[in-house]
Amino acid sequence: MVRTMRKVKVDLDEVEINRNMKVVFTAFSRKNFFWRMYISKFVLNKGCAPVNPFMNFEYFLFDNADYNEIIKATNNIIKKCDEIWVFGDVSEGVCCEIKLGKRLGKPIRYFNMFGMPFEVKEVKENEINYEKNFNLSE
Repeated sequence: MVRTMRKVKVDLDEVEINRNMKVVFTAFSRKNFFWRMYISKFVLNKGCAPVNPFMNFEYFLFDNADYNEIIKATNNIIKKCDEIWVFGDVSEGVCCEIKLGKRLGKPIRYFNMFGMPFEVKEVKENEINYEKNFNLSE
C-alpha cells in the first residue's frame, strides 16, 4: 500500500519498525501547553517515540470528559511507557506523574525549557523548579 503525504510517497509495507525505540511519556505543566508540539519533536529527534498527554487529550478534552477518567487513562499510559521525561517547572499534576513513575520503576529524565524551542537542556532532579510550595519528597 502506497500513501502520498505532503508530496512524499511512503510505502507502508516497507516502513521500518524499530522494536528498540523507547516510548517516552512527556510530562509538563499546562503552563507549557503551547510547547506541546516542540516537546514531541524534541523526543522524536532523540530517537524515541513521544506520548504527549496534551496531544492525546488536548486540554483535558476541553472539559468534555470526566477529569478523573482522563487521569486514569494518563496513569495507564505512563504504566506502558518505557521512560518519563519531565519538561520545565513541575506542577502538582506533573509531580503526581513523577511519583507514579518512580513507584513503577521508570527511568525519569528532567529538562529545562529556557531556550525553547531552540535549546532544551537536561538537568538533574535537584535542579528542577516547582510551580508551588511542594516538592517530590512530600
